[in-house]
Amino acid sequence: MKRTMIVFLVMISTVRGVDMQFKRGVNLTGWLQTSGPRQIQFTKFTKRDFENIKSLGCDVIRLPINLHFMTGGAPDYIVDPLFYYFLDQIVDYAEELELHLILDNHTFDPAENTDPNVGDILVPVWTQMAEHYKGRSTYLYYEVLNEPHGISDSKWNQIQQNVVEAIRVVDQKHTIIIGPAGWNSYNNFKYMPLYDDDNLIYTFHFYDPFLFTHQGASWTDPSMEPLAGVPFPYDAARMPECPPELKGTWIESGLKYYQNDGTINRVKELIDIAVDFQNIRNAPLLCGEFGVYIPNSNNDDRVYWYEIVRNYLEEKGIAWTIWDYTGGFGLFEAGSNEMFDYDLNISLVEALGLAVPPQKEFVLQPDTTGFDMYLDYIGRNISESSWASQGIIDFYSEDGPVIGKYCIHWSGVDQYQHIGFDFKPNKDLTTLLKQGYAIDFWLRGDTPGTSFDIRFIDTKTGDPDDHPWRMRYTIDEKVAAWNWKWHHIQIPLDEFTEHGSWDNGWYNPVGDYDWAAVDRFEIVSEHGNLEGVSFQFDNIRIVDPAVVGLENEPIIMNSFRLYPNYPNPFNPVTTIIYYVPAYQHVDIAVYNVAGQKVRTLVNAKQTAGTYSIVWDGLDNSGRAVSGGLYIYKMQAKAYRQSRKMILMR
Repeated sequence: MKRTMIVFLVMISTVRGVDMQFKRGVNLTGWLQTSGPRQIQFTKFTKRDFENIKSLGCDVIRLPINLHFMTGGAPDYIVDPLFYYFLDQIVDYAEELELHLILDNHTFDPAENTDPNVGDILVPVWTQMAEHYKGRSTYLYYEVLNEPHGISDSKWNQIQQNVVEAIRVVDQKHTIIIGPAGWNSYNNFKYMPLYDDDNLIYTFHFYDPFLFTHQGASWTDPSMEPLAGVPFPYDAARMPECPPELKGTWIESGLKYYQNDGTINRVKELIDIAVDFQNIRNAPLLCGEFGVYIPNSNNDDRVYWYEIVRNYLEEKGIAWTIWDYTGGFGLFEAGSNEMFDYDLNISLVEALGLAVPPQKEFVLQPDTTGFDMYLDYIGRNISESSWASQGIIDFYSEDGPVIGKYCIHWSGVDQYQHIGFDFKPNKDLTTLLKQGYAIDFWLRGDTPGTSFDIRFIDTKTGDPDDHPWRMRYTIDEKVAAWNWKWHHIQIPLDEFTEHGSWDNGWYNPVGDYDWAAVDRFEIVSEHGNLEGVSFQFDNIRIVDPAVVGLENEPIIMNSFRLYPNYPNPFNPVTTIIYYVPAYQHVDIAVYNVAGQKVRTLVNAKQTAGTYSIVWDGLDNSGRAVSGGLYIYKMQAKAYRQSRKMILMR
């Protein structure tokens, strides 16, 4: 007993930690968790999302990154400059909004054990990251590796020690987040050594009872997709039978013992394991992940579990970030478009003790003006939905873009593979169809005799006779010569023809395509594989051909540029496109003919790229201005340019 007390006192006096500067937040998943930097859809989240997250009352974002895939691979694992280009902007968002940002190395496969030689990657990668970010603010944190598993505690603890030491050689300022083996389990805290560093946060994940939080999950072993309806807390009257395909597995026995595991007391007992570590070690703790998978869980039970766990973590002084913001564990209603102003799961937001923003009912309205699908980046409210089992789809090719910094490079793909733009929410293009709008893009190809389709696909309704119908147009050498020169293409929407539908089988067209419910736009290798064939695309948008003409030669921009607005004249809205060659402050405003400022459209630092902004004919107070002549001006550094536009009332 006496000897035990001495050890305890040594531990208390030896371990040092930081004062936690944040309390609660979210994981921003599915953004940088790609197979490489060229697969990142940078516009999936924007600074506006960071503002929304902060408005909820969050003060921290955990950012999962497939960090090892952002390098050139063995042996040196040099971090790709394109990845830094994206991540630097994300760090800017966080610092400007004073949000803490955890760079979580999420190079993680639940089906594969952590390689005992993973230190050969971790040390060079984190050394580079620390060198790159050592001068940034202390809002930034480094998390060594998410959920190491299938590796011994002693081996992992030594690797983690080596990584901490490597970071400290170049960066003594930033806090490092470390965690135990065993999937960052609280049960493995007891095996962690006393790290000789006073700038550490210890992390763990919490998903208990697992049968409840992961019912419906496909990535478990065995798959829990057949399991549904497990309640929380335990309720004998509501317990489901074990699905036949799961009998004889640990899930069947887990259901038998759920009356013990599925209780509030048991949840608290398990969290107390982490609390005991916190108290003994005097260690600051972060619960970096906790959550309940949406598809097969009861929403009321799910919300109650979050409330219990969140309250207990806060009672014990443990900071937390839920898994995740959007997605299968997220803050939004199941099956929704996950729009902040419309789709938040309000009862869940309340259970997490966050501020509840006002919500509106979303009603899909017809588009009345053109929009951008790709201008250096995928457009606003559009998600990438590409598919390629081989070949290249690169949204960030710097090989001679027409306008801006990047273009899309597409080559070597099999038949039926595609570049996809998924509209979120869906698009109603009926008005633009009637008004003669067109798909407008730049294109070049290198192999005579090849062709591909562009197509719009509508939504699949609950009607068993309905399918995701296609409207297509074939692009071949009748449209553009494949001479590796840029060609400006416009295809009116009313020239697309119905093609049919693939819906677990082929369905011939029956005239049911619905332009009022367009789900996505695709560029597809419909007519054969493109082995040895390359195409490039730039500046893809929907426009009014009466306003946007077909230039004969491309203009490659390397400096500021303010383009003519379209449409012009206009009523009620018009789009202004501009190009910024480097990161700096940009100001764009609308003035009346007397020189008075009517509306500020842009007043912010912006990174290099092509942008579009819509003016809706309102002044800064939200009042409609009268019809007439207006001037819009762009200012950035020494650059000044203005153009005229006419508002028709």
